[in-house]
Amino acid sequence: MAINTLAAATIFQQQLDKIAVQDAVTGWMDANAGQVKYNGGAEVKIPKMSVQGMGDYDRDNGYQQGSVTLEYETRKMTQDRGRKFQIDPMDVDESNFIPTAAAIMAEFQRTQVIPEIDAYRISKIASEVITANKAGMVEYNYTPGGTGTSALRKVKEGIKAVRSSYNGPLVIHATPDFLMELELELAGKIRDTTFSQGGINTTVPGIDNVPIIPTPTNRMYTAITVYDGKTGGQEAGGYTKGSKAKDINFLVIPRTTPIAITKQDIMRIFDPLTNQNANAWAMDYRRYHDLWILDNKLDSVFVNIKDANA
Repeated sequence: MAINTLAAATIFQQQLDKIAVQDAVTGWMDANAGQVKYNGGAEVKIPKMSVQGMGDYDRDNGYQQGSVTLEYETRKMTQDRGRKFQIDPMDVDESNFIPTAAAIMAEFQRTQVIPEIDAYRISKIASEVITANKAGMVEYNYTPGGTGTSALRKVKEGIKAVRSSYNGPLVIHATPDFLMELELELAGKIRDTTFSQGGINTTVPGIDNVPIIPTPTNRMYTAITVYDGKTGGQEAGGYTKGSKAKDINFLVIPRTTPIAITKQDIMRIFDPLTNQNANAWAMDYRRYHDLWILDNKLDSVFVNIKDANA
């Protein structure tokens, strides 16, 4: 065939990886994976460091000996997801296959892959914080716009809870309902702040210099169920809200706390003469991804949940 399918697959893969970081509302979490060791496959090695505090300086003997511990925890990415798409050769030819395939994969990435990655990451953060049950870091039964405490006070209480153990840069993910109440209370006085993600600077609302990332409600669950794409009722794939999941209003999290990784496996494109399953162009897409919070950082995340604690 005249078309170089290997080159096309490489270009698609690079663009899809870029979109995954820039368009995901949780794409900022990928920046924390810089020191993670990844050699392919599903396993990664995450560095965990601890150091001793300061001691008194002795004028005769000098400094007190301190210790530093650096070890790598081996973790396995649990999310191994993918799809195969086929395009009938009667619908496209070599001249318009690339733009057609690019449009299909970009649509798949934006409407299916990215929302699922976001929902998985947020649900895992929330579920681990709930399980850890650190004092004052989970609050239930708050409905934006309802009677009682204002949205502004709620978000400030969340920031305060995190600041009690962490003093670095923070990020807030909030639903449109919660953000609307916050904006109404501030009567247009909410301040914008610059937020950088994937090499792109955007302007988002901010409270106390903490950026608030508007996050779709259908990505703000304490648990999700991912469909396997083949079982009856799950053929459409994707994800849905977990059967016992609760709705999250907002969460406050240090920018350095979540370690998120998403890796696309080698994308393959088969022309109709090579495809063994059908007389059609075929595209295989596979992505590993996961997120971790180290145990010693679980007390630095605050989650506000709409539902009552039941």
